[in-house]
Amino acid sequence: MKKFFAILGAIAISATVFAQNTENKDDEGYVFTITKELPVTSVKNQNKAGTCWCYSGLAFIEAELLRMNKGEYDFSEMFIVSNTYRDRAMAAIRTHGDVSFSQGGSFYDVIYGMSHFGLVPESEMRPGAAYGDTLSDHSELSALTDVMVEAIAKGKLGKLQRNKDHELLCLKAIQAVHDIYLGTCPTEFTYKGKKYTPMSFYQSLGLNPDDYISITSYTHHPFYEKFVLEIQDNWRWGQSYNVPLDEMMEIMDYAIANGYTVAWGSDVSEQGFRIGVRKGFCVLPATQATSSIGSDQARWSGMSAKEIQDKAAKHPTPQRWVTQDERQEAYDAWETTDDHGMLIYGTATDQMGNEYYMVKNSWGDYGDYHGMFFASKAFVRYKTMNILVHKDGIPPALRAKLGLDNNNATPGKRGGRK
Repeated sequence: MKKFFAILGAIAISATVFAQNTENKDDEGYVFTITKELPVTSVKNQNKAGTCWCYSGLAFIEAELLRMNKGEYDFSEMFIVSNTYRDRAMAAIRTHGDVSFSQGGSFYDVIYGMSHFGLVPESEMRPGAAYGDTLSDHSELSALTDVMVEAIAKGKLGKLQRNKDHELLCLKAIQAVHDIYLGTCPTEFTYKGKKYTPMSFYQSLGLNPDDYISITSYTHHPFYEKFVLEIQDNWRWGQSYNVPLDEMMEIMDYAIANGYTVAWGSDVSEQGFRIGVRKGFCVLPATQATSSIGSDQARWSGMSAKEIQDKAAKHPTPQRWVTQDERQEAYDAWETTDDHGMLIYGTATDQMGNEYYMVKNSWGDYGDYHGMFFASKAFVRYKTMNILVHKDGIPPALRAKLGLDNNNATPGKRGGRK
């Protein structure tokens, strides 16, 4: 009998220790261990402007120059934005409004922009400078230009008026508003003692726009072929290579492991993003436990989806690993949308063993990690719209399968209003 009570006592002590260990683990919050981190430039702040596509696209280009040992650069987002807004306004007018006009854009807008308009340093065209600020606020600008573009595109004017130089007056008027709010794009400037035009400055950097490849993964188009992502902000109709979901994730892992950052276009409307991104994490909690009894994950069985979401706001939980079909269903139901562009530059794990990507955002110095956060691979797998990566950041076998070694690539797209 004494032996029986001794056993019961040991069980009770073990249960107490397990409970304390569980509570201690829960009290830790999220603890990340970095497994790979690539160099990037400083975090910027897009503030009140839907220009994440440009901030993330240029962050990617700046990281590429670091990788290439070209030095650290800080490029002007507003230079690319101004030129892109002009082109998008013209596209909307010529298609009678069938091409939307908005602040959003794509990774391809940055790739196209630098190769057609050039690049300029941030010091030559700063955000907010036209109205005495250091950050962008495009609310008033859009209130004016949205109406102007719609009035011309939908106005049934029959014939657009031109000046003596055969320039469209409506386009000059729209550009004048952009010049007032964004500043006039420089045509010549001096950088580190040398004179440049925007195009000669870009050409001095040694960047090849054909090296940058957009990748996505959806089943409504054939795999291993290019297609135009059907998203409003892909108004330049940039093409993406379509690969199976596991291979898209393989590209991201291979790229980071081999020194290449990844421009990441994602839907950020999910609860898993909202509950933690300002605290430094972004997750996709599993709402149904699938692990065996006795494992660390098994203690989540029996909880409601809301209870698991509540737990995930405080500390790691098991992650949901979606299938290709689930990903497609979310896209077809407009649950996966074209929201936000960011930069992936590393990998990490939490104390539960979940894997993450390190993400540089463009919302300024916020949260525990000063403007960056950790996105679980489960979330990225589900909610990635597309990625942009240097072609050498793609595994050789897959690169050959896509025909990228034949130099027939077309840069892809990325949108974002956030």
